Amino acid sequence: MKALFKSGPQAGFELVDRPEPRTGEGDVKIKVMTTGICGTDLHIQAWDPWAQENIPTPLIPGHEFYGEVVETGSLVRDVQVGDRVSGEGHIVCGTCRNCRAGRRQMCIRTVSVGIQRDGAFAEYVVIPETNVWVHRDPSITPELGAIFDPFGNAVHTALSFPLVGEDVLITGAGPIGLMAIAVARHAGARNIAITDISASRLDLAKRMGADMTIDVSHERMAEAQEQLRLTEGFDVGLEMSGRASALREMIDNMTHGGRIALLGLPTEDIAINWGKVVTHMLTLKGIYGREMFETWYAMSAMLQSNPVLHEAISGVITDVLPAAEWERGFESARHGTGGKVVLDWRRI
Repeated sequence: MKALFKSGPQAGFELVDRPEPRTGEGDVKIKVMTTGICGTDLHIQAWDPWAQENIPTPLIPGHEFYGEVVETGSLVRDVQVGDRVSGEGHIVCGTCRNCRAGRRQMCIRTVSVGIQRDGAFAEYVVIPETNVWVHRDPSITPELGAIFDPFGNAVHTALSFPLVGEDVLITGAGPIGLMAIAVARHAGARNIAITDISASRLDLAKRMGADMTIDVSHERMAEAQEQLRLTEGFDVGLEMSGRASALREMIDNMTHGGRIALLGLPTEDIAINWGKVVTHMLTLKGIYGREMFETWYAMSAMLQSNPVLHEAISGVITDVLPAAEWERGFESARHGTGGKVVLDWRRI
């Protein structure tokens, strides 16, 4: 099969022929149709310090995908050949305390598809049946199905706290931040403000339904408070950027008792005003991945019941390229001015 491959501990990928993965007795083999390019994939391609510390090689990366089941193992019970599917990228042990308590997203032995084991930037990928999400809704296109993983990040982050009637501040208008706008609107938020430094992404944010966009290269979050007539600050913060300045400024603009969900992964330690966190009684909650599988049920139900949300999430995809043009796709994703980039593995 054709696959993007990192042969050793160095920058770059190669589009080469690799052996098809074998299907174990509890596994499902999927013929990949589409894949999304994630920020993690950019780290792996660049072979930056994070990748050097966390990524074993050789490796086929890629963890956001949609495809068709072509083979099932002898112990597979519910997934059938011909099913159209996406996949939960976190493979858990099933026996640690959190797994046994139903908190699988907190498994202490998580292995990630496309990070610690071969992933979906290939014509075929194999994952356990327990990680397969079957799409029953025919309105889910291959392109939309390929971004269920990051859509799940947006849903998990946005729904960490009740949003009905709340004023929401989102820092970072990347694809997940953009999707979080639509989720927050669906969930009943009153005002939604979002920050970034990319004019094109802030324009996308307006189309997604943001009440106010803030270009933090020359505007401050406090100005958003004033323009939205918030007398006490934002109720809920969704930190998507991983930037120290964003978190610090968000904390300064939260109401007393405000709640912040943190999805953005910092590349360095962040010093914050812990005195304000304590005296303003703020709640900070770390988010990693999705709840398995409550988030998957929630996002499927939301898309099926709300055509406006369906259209908005689909609109986050701004580039669909043949897999053969993967280098152009990665360049577009790294440029950081558009939405989601999807590679089509039916065109290699």
